Amino acid sequence: MSTANKKAVFFDRDGTLNVDIHYLHRPEDFAWIEGAKEAIKYVNDLGYLAILVTNQSGVARGYYPEEDVKRVYDWMNGELARIGAHLDALYYCPHHPEGKIPQYAKACTCRKPQTGMVDKACTDYGIDRSQSYFVGDSDGDMECARRAGLTPIRYGAGSLLDCLQGFIVK
Repeated sequence: MSTANKKAVFFDRDGTLNVDIHYLHRPEDFAWIEGAKEAIKYVNDLGYLAILVTNQSGVARGYYPEEDVKRVYDWMNGELARIGAHLDALYYCPHHPEGKIPQYAKACTCRKPQTGMVDKACTDYGIDRSQSYFVGDSDGDMECARRAGLTPIRYGAGSLLDCLQGFIVK
């Protein structure tokens, strides 16, 4: 019965919110990208949902369990709370076709650039895609944004807050 009327900013994690060290799964290894926490606060303050969507093939490869993905997310929200910011939801893909853990070793519709994570979030939260954005650093992120009907914002370097303020204005 709910209609899609909420707006959201979907954030990739590695290379967009944190320095990409490949298979990050421990809070002590997490290093925020310049302006990332402030960018999340900025979209919070503008009334957007802030949703994390991240491929986590390290789960399928047997490098770490799903619990580590959730632990890093919870740690991120603890850090964000210090500046009055938050992520509203976590969607992640633990699958990879070449994974070593059988239950995760498969092709799926949630692994970006497929749109499964975005589709689920839009259904769960009643998100209007036409008013929403996807912030990422890779071609796969931009392809996911286009396929999902979101406005893509490519982050390259520098302050993530400055990047977002160029696209999402008050």
